[in-house]
Amino acid sequence: MRLFLALLVAVPALAQAPAASSAAPPAPAPAKTEETAPSPAPSTDQWLTGTLEVGYRSTTGVGGSLESYRSLIDLGEGPKLLDLDFTIVDPKKRLFDRLVTRGTGWGDDPYTTAHVDADKSGLYNFTFDYRNIAYFNALPSFANPQAPAGIDEQAFDMRRRMYSASLDVFPGKHIIPYLAFDRNSGYGNGVATWLQDASDEFAVPTLLRDGTSNYRGGVRFEYNRFHVTLEEGGTTFKDDDSALASGPNPGDNPTPLFGQTLQLARLFQAYGIRGDSTYTRGLFTATPVSWISLSGQFLYSQPNINVNYTDLAGGNLVLANQLLFYSGEAGLGTGTAEQPHVTGNAGFELRPLKRLRIVESWMTDRYHDAAFGLFSQLFLPAAANSAEVAASTALANQQVVNYNQQQVDAIYDLTSKLTLRGGYRYVWGNTTVLAGQLSQTGNFVSGDLRRNVGLAGFTYKPIQKLSINGDYEGASSDSIYFRTSLNDYQKMRARVRYQATGSLFVQANFTLLNNQNPAPGLNYDFQSRDNALSVTWTPNGAKRVSLTGEYDRSTIYSNIGYLSLPFLTSAISSYRENAHTATSTVDVALPGYAGLTPRLTAGGSMFVGSGNQPSRLFEPLARLSLPLRKNVSLFTEWQWYGVGEAFYLYEGFRTHVFMTGLRLTR
Repeated sequence: MRLFLALLVAVPALAQAPAASSAAPPAPAPAKTEETAPSPAPSTDQWLTGTLEVGYRSTTGVGGSLESYRSLIDLGEGPKLLDLDFTIVDPKKRLFDRLVTRGTGWGDDPYTTAHVDADKSGLYNFTFDYRNIAYFNALPSFANPQAPAGIDEQAFDMRRRMYSASLDVFPGKHIIPYLAFDRNSGYGNGVATWLQDASDEFAVPTLLRDGTSNYRGGVRFEYNRFHVTLEEGGTTFKDDDSALASGPNPGDNPTPLFGQTLQLARLFQAYGIRGDSTYTRGLFTATPVSWISLSGQFLYSQPNINVNYTDLAGGNLVLANQLLFYSGEAGLGTGTAEQPHVTGNAGFELRPLKRLRIVESWMTDRYHDAAFGLFSQLFLPAAANSAEVAASTALANQQVVNYNQQQVDAIYDLTSKLTLRGGYRYVWGNTTVLAGQLSQTGNFVSGDLRRNVGLAGFTYKPIQKLSINGDYEGASSDSIYFRTSLNDYQKMRARVRYQATGSLFVQANFTLLNNQNPAPGLNYDFQSRDNALSVTWTPNGAKRVSLTGEYDRSTIYSNIGYLSLPFLTSAISSYRENAHTATSTVDVALPGYAGLTPRLTAGGSMFVGSGNQPSRLFEPLARLSLPLRKNVSLFTEWQWYGVGEAFYLYEGFRTHVFMTGLRLTR
């Protein structure tokens, strides 16, 4: 927050300082009075425009589950910089012509942003973007609803930071060099499970650290009939996670195994991953003649990665597959991998007739992993006079993935009001990957992908105020990679937009996805449906009142067959979810005073779901804005959050949130 306040003060001063210094020397006495007479028209140049919104948030405390509140809402108390948006125009055009700065959510909120744009005509364009996201998730039902009370087997409390900066040199010219940098990093704490085999899982605290940096630079060639971009870049990656625990930990399976109770007494676990990559990218677009446009892109990269892993554990533990109880274990693992990766696409748009367009596109994505890993373990048996047991596993892993797609579309303006679309897509590929632990065919498994897709659509605009869009996609697959992949499916989408009057706008949306995989023993059946209706009413330009509302009805249905452990018996997994979602807002102008108009906003949103995991969410809202003068207003806001679940009552919560603040505009 202090950073933005400093910018608000310092940057305008920077824009004005040279003008003040140039006026410092005393001007010589004018020879003629009329030459020095000030202009009767005052200057109206607005070198600074924008808004600043600051406030203070408080709550009545969270009733129910604080973990659920933080996982879903996580709004903190205290002073906040809610919104900052200002533009500076330097009339002297020295360091910049125009500077735009935006920021939201400063003050330890779960989502913080900052953005800066600066440009000087013909010299540079500079862009900087920053995001800070709080990721907190500690729902006990997420990983194992049967875990002992109070133990969250999968929990995260971390921050994710993303930086992005780019500089274009000589914008608007034919040749534009550029540089860019991106950074994505995460840090924080969490809870994960330590698992030696399937006999028990032990929740342990973890420390999470990771970061990825991307450096790139290149040059763009911009001409009337073609565009070319050549880029070279590099990426570095690191991930350092660790777990440290001491004291008795019974895990989530208190049932004795062969008369013994399992327990983790101490643990040190750490792994470090280092990776880097360089890549080359080129793209072009061209319009050699008026009836055809061409495009293409090529990307080649070769990432490399190294892994080191250390594991020290003690307690009363077991290797169930060997019936070996042990009191201590040490593990050490190393690995390395590289992945040549090629991606390319090409296409054209052909316009043989005035009303007809034909769009052809092709893409391929190919990568090949070559990896080697070695993992060694030493066990100290719990039984007296038993020898140490050592185990070592070496694995050379290869992964090959090839994906290709070709698509052709025809777009025809049948009339001035009706446009028809039709197309065909063919998807094919093959892959070889490491097999699962239950594989009966060896260490690797291969698969193919073959899919034929038909495409259709239309746009109909019978009158100026009404438009109707529809799209359909139907596919049949001979083979797929994953059991839950799209196989034989139909996608449908429709949208109707109607401007009933100058102040009343209505929109309806409909989407449907049906997917089936009739393979024996699987019989996967999935359906997702979503229907939404929204209304916006702004009579007289919303001068006195405005209304927005949206209602959404969604359903999800899924059935799939699987093999249940430990005896691999056939079973069916079913999932159902039916949901109602509604959002509405009413904004009303209250009686004015001193030429100022206060406004009251009321509304909120709700979610009611039924099915496998029934839940309810209510968020009513009220906001009052009181202008103090032309460019200054005081606001106060109340919002209530209430969440309840039928099956996991301990995850429900409720709280009142209050916000009071000041909004300044210029």
